[in-house]
Amino acid sequence: MEYTYLLINSFTLLVTFVASFDKRLSYYKNWKYLFPAIFITGTTFIIWDVWFTEMGVWSFNPYYLTGITIINLPLEEWLFFITVPYSCVFIYESINYFFKNTSNTNVSKYIALFLGIFLIISAIINSQLIYTFITFISTGLVLILLSFTVSSQWLEKFFRAYIVHLIPFFIVNGMLTAFPVVEYNNFENLSIRLFTIPIEDTIYSMLLLIGNIFFFDLFRGKIEFNLNFFKKVKLNKITD
Repeated sequence: MEYTYLLINSFTLLVTFVASFDKRLSYYKNWKYLFPAIFITGTTFIIWDVWFTEMGVWSFNPYYLTGITIINLPLEEWLFFITVPYSCVFIYESINYFFKNTSNTNVSKYIALFLGIFLIISAIINSQLIYTFITFISTGLVLILLSFTVSSQWLEKFFRAYIVHLIPFFIVNGMLTAFPVVEYNNFENLSIRLFTIPIEDTIYSMLLLIGNIFFFDLFRGKIEFNLNFFKKVKLNKITD
């Protein structure tokens, strides 16, 4: 059906958009921070998306599309980078509202650091697989950078949101890959599927979530940086 992908986008946004006006969370009041975050992160991912589509890393089944394209991408794919981040950041905000406390340990930093190292090693080993390589190395580098520059509490909030977001992720991506709306070239990925979803999609989604949450919190002044890291960098510059 030609409106399938559009309906999936609408379904993704519907519940969270209505819940945005709940007085307890008042998510709509943060739109002035959210939409710039979506724009910045989405621009990067759109460029990535256009590149991979042209290279044949993935493609879109025209049977499930309206036929409207912008820069060789279906309109629905553009909407994906609005509807999904909107809903994912809503999950992040909801979890922080109902579970305000975080631990005072550095566990989240170590998780980010070791996961980042693991992803970079995996990327290097599978450098011939472009989807695996680009996704893993990009996410790995970002996680390592964050493990040194932001607080463990902020990383803990992110990981909590990421774990919870996997529930709607498997529903939405499951539909996109089961029909399939999006078709993958298995010569460019590990050919490991979680149900019908390439395992790389879970890391791709992590990076998308990191970008949107980071800029969202940055713009509203709630990003928690590791000040000790910046003090050490400044001190090293002075001593040099």
